[in-house]
Amino acid sequence: MKKKSIAIALALGILAPTVHPIQAATKEVKIESVSFSGSRAPATAEEMSKPFTTATVVVKYTNGKTKKFPLTYKELFKTTDKFKMPNGETFQAGTPTDYYGDPITDKSVDGKPVHYVSDAPDANSLLRPMKDGSLYLVSHYEYDSLDNAGKPAWRRVPASMTLTKLYQNMKTGELKVTTVDKIDFSGVNGLWVPCNGSLTPWNTHLGSEEYEPDARSFEFDTPEKLSESTAHLKDFAKLYFDDEKKANPYYYGFTPEVFVSSDGMTRVVKHYSTGRRSNELMIVMPDEKTAYFGDDGEYTTLFMYVADKPRDLSAGTLYAAKFTQTSADNGGAGNLEWIKLGHATDKEIKRIIDKGIKFSDIFEVSDVPKEGFIPVKQYSGQNAKYGKVEYLKLKPGMEKAAAFLETRRYAAMLGATSEFNKMEGLTVNTKDKKLYVAIADIGKGMEKNSQDPTDHIQLSKVKAGAVYELSLRPGQNNTTGQPINSGYVASSMKALLVGEDLAQPDAYGNKANVNKIAGPDNLSFSEDYRSLFIGEDSSQHINNFVWAYNVETKKLSRILSVPAGAEATGLQAVDNRNGFSYIMSNFQHPGDELSNFAPTAVKIEDVKKAVDKTYGINQAGAVGYVHGIPNVKKLQEELKKQQQPKTQQSKKK
Repeated sequence: MKKKSIAIALALGILAPTVHPIQAATKEVKIESVSFSGSRAPATAEEMSKPFTTATVVVKYTNGKTKKFPLTYKELFKTTDKFKMPNGETFQAGTPTDYYGDPITDKSVDGKPVHYVSDAPDANSLLRPMKDGSLYLVSHYEYDSLDNAGKPAWRRVPASMTLTKLYQNMKTGELKVTTVDKIDFSGVNGLWVPCNGSLTPWNTHLGSEEYEPDARSFEFDTPEKLSESTAHLKDFAKLYFDDEKKANPYYYGFTPEVFVSSDGMTRVVKHYSTGRRSNELMIVMPDEKTAYFGDDGEYTTLFMYVADKPRDLSAGTLYAAKFTQTSADNGGAGNLEWIKLGHATDKEIKRIIDKGIKFSDIFEVSDVPKEGFIPVKQYSGQNAKYGKVEYLKLKPGMEKAAAFLETRRYAAMLGATSEFNKMEGLTVNTKDKKLYVAIADIGKGMEKNSQDPTDHIQLSKVKAGAVYELSLRPGQNNTTGQPINSGYVASSMKALLVGEDLAQPDAYGNKANVNKIAGPDNLSFSEDYRSLFIGEDSSQHINNFVWAYNVETKKLSRILSVPAGAEATGLQAVDNRNGFSYIMSNFQHPGDELSNFAPTAVKIEDVKKAVDKTYGINQAGAVGYVHGIPNVKKLQEELKKQQQPKTQQSKKK
């Protein structure tokens, strides 16, 4: 084998078995590489209306032979599919439940009450098998796009998660649904906009609460003039608690952790010591105590949390990043410093919330420059949307409340960078100690703007976005010179993959190069495949894609296309579940905003009709996975078995 082939085999962790003496005369066959052969983009209205792939996994051997494994998409269920509740009643998978566990009713059309049904399934965590081999899947239902009257229901309607028990075919690896149950969030005041999520090293699910309601608006809005943020929160409280007076912005914007026992029972804990923000997701590093967060929206911040103890997120220290740009080329690059915001426990912060703290208890505020006040610009409620700069002054003794309840505002006051735009998913490459962060749209705060209070990031606009690579290192200090108790501190950040905006849309209406990423959102990493998986949420591609990027060969391969107008969500690369591998992948709101595309290669009305026939426009999303991914370790075992002398094989039998 050539040195290059050996390097690839080592990088993949695929080594052939030791040669038995009897085989000395024969040439040993090894696995040289495992790669993806990408799918073409869908070309007809029918192909564009459904999950589509022509991708394969190609296994190449040192004897020159190859074996191809075709990939297919398997749908587990739609959000509109019905399942039985413990009391015997049926419910639709995407229907949220209220504080009392009852399905929430949509009364938007007089005389026609129906249950709300989310069309937006998001995160998946396919848990590691229980002791008896049982498989469970935790899934998010982020929001309901439209109510029965056709009006937007986003954020107004409480959200939900389900726990699905799966049957696994031990010959093919195919998964089937056994039961679907709603997870109870009544002990933590319900669930607000659960976007992405992650699986912890200790086999629990970390959820999210995105686009946190703005406490300043909520306190100072008048009944005659409610901001969108306040109106949504009040509607949420009416539907969840049946009591508008229980609306409290400081109930939401945190990280819920879902514990699942071997018998399928669930328990939910909201972590308040990890800070409050527009949580895209929280992902824990291999040390089982350091974590990073996606902070979605405009003018947002990169945060890091270091728990006091491994596998325990109830107490820890919170940090915010300051970005110092070193290059503006090809998506940009820079160095990261970490500002300590404070240390807290869940109990401490919950106690502050339960005492009824308000925004005005934490800050003095001005809308114009004022001596002693610090200008900040950050996403919370609608402030960034309207380009507002706030002038804030911290009240005495309110450092802890500010750090953990107004995390982004406080971070900006201390000098952290609050200019990231559409910061989405994160994932970690353990072997190389790299953290990957998706920026769906390089724009707004990330562009040069001398009018902003700070202008740390000054990049050229790329609407198609980029994926950034962060180097993780031990021995780092915070900005005051204190050591950070972690071996996984991000010290630098550079663009790894950058999308390409088109000057004019192509024949299918795509506004970004169809052979490059656009609107990167979900990220997941496979150590076995040495590949970064990327799911899109883009207004630039008429069909959003799921990609595989091999960090060794630098090859980018399209492995799935979701229905036109849908967002690719729920991405999770699963290297091994009872000897089988999967790429979990959902899609939400198929058919959404297709009027923004004007293809000439197909008729847009034909695409809409085809989507509507199967899913309904903004009516149903689906939970599913990419099937046919060969398990790398099983390939190694099979090859080893094939090359054993027949005498040894017969003895094992």
